[in-house]
Amino acid sequence: MRPLSEATARVASKNFSRKYIALGRLVKQWPEIMGDEFADKTQPIKLNYRKGTKDRKSTATLDVATSSSYATILPYQKGVILERINNVFGDSWITDIRFLASEVYETASIPHKRPAPMSIQDKKYLSGLLDEIDDPEFKERLESLGKAVIADLKVKENTK
Repeated sequence: MRPLSEATARVASKNFSRKYIALGRLVKQWPEIMGDEFADKTQPIKLNYRKGTKDRKSTATLDVATSSSYATILPYQKGVILERINNVFGDSWITDIRFLASEVYETASIPHKRPAPMSIQDKKYLSGLLDEIDDPEFKERLESLGKAVIADLKVKENTK
């Protein structure tokens, strides 16, 4: 006898893994799929997967949350959006999109503060570390990284 949880996990992972991997890829590549105009006004929320049979191919419908005004506009763009989505997956796996009038959660933008200028002592230390590097492009990149690390350390010291 084995616990029911083992069998359930095994069956669920086989049936749902493709669906959730696909939704994750959609969320990750959403700005690329929707473009600058609609990416921040829409959000993929659900993937309805219908398993195929002998007579019928497997299909998936994507539910997209958007404001009510965009829910009336975006169906006209459905063909282009489906083409972009299916280019991500390499086949026409997603067959339909439903635009639902709902609240779109915006990602919080983190205000970027200008880093404080490096002290003369920090500049000397960093240039001393990079003196023996001959490649100017590599040296420039390492210097940029070093400046960022030093600035980050200063911020952490000030918050303690």
